[in-house]
Amino acid sequence: MKDRYWSGTLYLFLNNPKLNRYLTIQYFNLEEGTIQAAALKKLAKPWAESEKFMLNLALHMYNEQHKVNLSDMDHLDFNNKQLVFEALRLRFG
Repeated sequence: MKDRYWSGTLYLFLNNPKLNRYLTIQYFNLEEGTIQAAALKKLAKPWAESEKFMLNLALHMYNEQHKVNLSDMDHLDFNNKQLVFEALRLRFG
């Protein structure tokens, strides 16, 4: 978790119960440094807006080609907002 691109992403996947379910070799190859982002986004289509935001933010932290709208943080509860703030600190701090 010393790599700034991975630190925020992994922090969110490790600490958010919904994302944690998908921190598997099906979607992540840590040796190659890859994430199956398209597969995760497809999987997330029926998720709640707050869950989609957490996924989109995690993917954005890994690679900014994955866009995220920070205004969608309005959908988050207090605990998830705290996770987001810590993940942002890890990635950008």
